[in-house]
Amino acid sequence: QVQLVESGGGLVQPGGSLRLSCAASGNIFTINDNAMGWYRQSPGKERELVARISRYGSPTYADSVKGRFFISRENAKNTVYLQMNSLTPEDTAVYYCNLPTSSNNYWGQGTQVTVSS
Repeated sequence: QVQLVESGGGLVQPGGSLRLSCAASGNIFTINDNAMGWYRQSPGKERELVARISRYGSPTYADSVKGRFFISRENAKNTVYLQMNSLTPEDTAVYYCNLPTSSNNYWGQGTQVTVSS
């Protein structure tokens, strides 16, 4: 079993930055042997993939965040990060950490990010 806990969300002005963290606990072999991702969902919209990082550290990004968001992982701390720069109001959403495995699809509880002046 794996638990994911996100943190780092909040209110930020347009153009600002935030760093989200996702701390994983439980089966460390499951955590370190799998890709992890960040998704977001805003009211009235479907949940969408923001960024994913492979077990080897290779990142992929949604077109909407390329060049502004950066995903990284620190396996020794079982933690994945999402550095978000040049935030716009369109980035306002609840951000979720995700760990998909062959037997389960784990989600965190989400952290709210609000970009507003």
